[in-house]
Amino acid sequence: MKKIAILGSTGSIGTQTLEIVRAQKDLQVTALCAGRNVTLLERQIREFHPKLAVLWEEAAASDLRERVADLDVKVLSGMEGLLEAAVQTETELLVTAIVGMLGIRPTLAAIEAGKTIALANKETLVTAGHLIMPLAKERHVPILPVDSEHSAIFQSLKGEEGNRIHKILLTASGGPFRGYSRERLADVRVEDALKHPNWTMGRKITIDSATLVNKGLEVMEARWLFDVDLSRIQVVVHPQSVIHSMVEYEDGGIIAQLGTPDMRLPIQYALYYPSRRFLPGKRLDFFELGTLTFEKPDTDTFQGLALAYRAMEAGGNLPTVYNAANERAVALFLERRIHFPEIAGIIQGAMEQAVFRKDPGLEEILLTEQETYQWIESRW
Repeated sequence: MKKIAILGSTGSIGTQTLEIVRAQKDLQVTALCAGRNVTLLERQIREFHPKLAVLWEEAAASDLRERVADLDVKVLSGMEGLLEAAVQTETELLVTAIVGMLGIRPTLAAIEAGKTIALANKETLVTAGHLIMPLAKERHVPILPVDSEHSAIFQSLKGEEGNRIHKILLTASGGPFRGYSRERLADVRVEDALKHPNWTMGRKITIDSATLVNKGLEVMEARWLFDVDLSRIQVVVHPQSVIHSMVEYEDGGIIAQLGTPDMRLPIQYALYYPSRRFLPGKRLDFFELGTLTFEKPDTDTFQGLALAYRAMEAGGNLPTVYNAANERAVALFLERRIHFPEIAGIIQGAMEQAVFRKDPGLEEILLTEQETYQWIESRW
């Protein structure tokens, strides 16, 4: 019986992780952490019986305590609760599916405590990869990627240890606005941006996929996870989302991982690595599929991807600026306070005005985040 804790249990990755727990029967949930969805977290507690539950806001946690007073579960709130969930003695694996930079401190704490990390929180490596990866290496802690693209790369590397990577080919669906001009993007609505053609995800990541910022974040994450130069990571638009990513080796051979667009596959692979388990669902039918197509990303129209490469090339705290500015810009768009193309404009403006810090520690990363938020809030 493998014991797992989940940060972000009420979100898309968290709920699908619990689907796997429900189906497989040999995973035990030790902690569940969420933002403010009291009702869903209560249902999860009653079904999976964790010893610890955490909500970000104390008011929500207080409400939850009353609701589950009949159960043997400790309810905490805030960062204190996330940190306790990350280091529980009985926990073996921590699924980090929480949104945003809140995941950094719990991930560091879990690594210090020797917990295996199933990483679905890309912001952790985007902003603090230079802290996370050396610590994981020092503590001999596996970091198992949960994003479909990074899981595909991870799987394509198996059996190839010692062979030199020539290029990582990171696939992207292109999102709902693939092929749009800048002029046409000016008129898209929130409802349009939330209609991803292939994947079912949370609102924020769906908008990120529409802007290609999500792919920019994934480029940064891949650089840290697989220790490759930025110049060796190439984004390939693949509208069918069948090839989840590829690795080209120095002899020109390319190994890819293919499958239907189902996030349960990379989640389950991380939970049981290195073993594979039966996963119910639709299988890939090549005769039905017929054709796979590939395109170059349009970085002139979707500038968020180009800005990601620029942030990563500069290094220091600029990836943090990029990530924080995008978080606020997406929130403004979802609140209908800005137009879709302004998301990239806000990111660029934030990067241009930022105070550069070459080798930021954790406190400087968090300070950069707050400075970026304040700059945006003073203008919108």
